[in-house]
Amino acid sequence: MTTTATTATTETHGRKRLGTLTIGQAPRADIAPILDAALPEGVECLHLGVLDGLSREEIAARYAPRADAPLLVTRLLDGSSVTLDKAAVRRDLDGKLAELQTRGCQVVLILCTGEFHGLDLDPAWLVEPDRIVPPAAAAIAGDRQVGIVVPLPQQAASEAGKFAMLAKPPICEAASPYADGLDALERAAVALRDRGAQVLLLDCMGFTEAHRRAAARASGLPVILSNALIAKLTAELLA
Repeated sequence: MTTTATTATTETHGRKRLGTLTIGQAPRADIAPILDAALPEGVECLHLGVLDGLSREEIAARYAPRADAPLLVTRLLDGSSVTLDKAAVRRDLDGKLAELQTRGCQVVLILCTGEFHGLDLDPAWLVEPDRIVPPAAAAIAGDRQVGIVVPLPQQAASEAGKFAMLAKPPICEAASPYADGLDALERAAVALRDRGAQVLLLDCMGFTEAHRRAAARASGLPVILSNALIAKLTAELLA
């Protein structure tokens, strides 16, 4: 895979170009290896982030969490995490998506599993994980109980609606791929197993293969890694 700088022009020189949009800062060093492993050779990547170029003070001023409002958590370039107001993030997604299309991306992937409404691109192909992961998990799980690991405790309620298609209401535990260590994830995985989960879903793009292995080892259950699933499906559009 060929990675371009964020200043790339709209000229693609006949190559296929994938645009990625993180709600944090780009590029995402944690997700890039998973994309690299899935994408065909020769695909150019252009990475943008909602928080690109912003200081922590500016981020706090524009995206500060509000009491009892849905939240998102993401990664900054320095590897630290930040919690954001979901509605404020949604407000700025359209402009960033349009920029990726203008700069020649035929496929645009959102690097967030949060549920967003009303996003649209034409003619670029928009890949929204929140539209893919829940039905895929439902199809894989069948009548089995799904246990979901979310980054923030509040997301167990705010993001539950997108999993309404599961045969059984999901059970959730929280462990952040950014702020918590593998031991926290292992505890969450064991807790879900003990509560009756038969398959686990790591519902954040920040979870990596190391997280998947830790959750599977601790729980003894199959573990679905959201970003690996999305990367493989996105690769099919670029093959």
